[in-house]
Amino acid sequence: MAGLAVIAAGGLFFDDRTVLGEGVWLKPLKFAVSFALYTITLAWMTGRAERWRRTVRGIGTVTVALFVVPEISIITFQAVRGQRSHFNVSTVFNDVLVKAMGGAAYAGWAMTLLLGVFLLWQRRVDRPLAWSIPIGLFVSLAGMSIGYLMTSPTAAQQRGLDAGEHPATLGAHSVGVLDGGAGLPLTDWAADGGDLRISHFVGLHALQLLPLSAVVLGLLARRVALLRGEGTRTALVVVGGAGHAGLTALLLWQAERGQPLLEPDRLTLTAGVCLAGSVVAGVVAVLVTAAVRAGRGSPGW
Repeated sequence: MAGLAVIAAGGLFFDDRTVLGEGVWLKPLKFAVSFALYTITLAWMTGRAERWRRTVRGIGTVTVALFVVPEISIITFQAVRGQRSHFNVSTVFNDVLVKAMGGAAYAGWAMTLLLGVFLLWQRRVDRPLAWSIPIGLFVSLAGMSIGYLMTSPTAAQQRGLDAGEHPATLGAHSVGVLDGGAGLPLTDWAADGGDLRISHFVGLHALQLLPLSAVVLGLLARRVALLRGEGTRTALVVVGGAGHAGLTALLLWQAERGQPLLEPDRLTLTAGVCLAGSVVAGVVAVLVTAAVRAGRGSPGW
């Protein structure tokens, strides 16, 4: 994936072809970086396995193969052809490629879920990390699931299907606007409407952020007395996981209402403030409890 990212970055520089207004190599670049993070994290997680090692590593290998071989290969192949990879049913061949990517994504989702179940029963890591891994996996699975919403025909596409037409595309990531319109820098997320890719991205990368937060809390515990109890750090990880899941849901809700990321209405802002306040309140409650226990000489939660 790192090698593909370099090639795709070079493609953006030397290849001026575009699909829906963006360079043909932008999608392979984004997917390569995303899957590089995913596979590195997955390798690290399977390396923590103490029980059923061979099974866990086998599941991890199959999971990566299902995501990388069909999906990344087809995305790159379509970039070489100058074709749109997702939602492209303009020809029988393109339709087959879309279905192959979709089937691989479903199978990869199921294998990730299976891996999460096996990782729930590992004992090699400390409690904060032991909680962060499955929480991160399951929030990530929720983020992956948002991809399914993109495959449903839009209202205009459905009208065409009902009329017996054969649309060139089926599905979309934008809501309220057409794919390929004005986009945010680098990500190309819709700037004038909702975009399901935002919540998809945020949810997916809980897989990295939650275990990383547990590791950072462990490092901080060497200097901050309140964080030395494993129970305290575990509670903070759970609060963080709930907050990450809430943010994913909030971004999905915003996108489904056709609202641009940077133009939230009052209702979205209110929900965001409530979510942030709940997370802050949870963190404060955990730290206050830890301080009270420390004052009483309790060893921790």
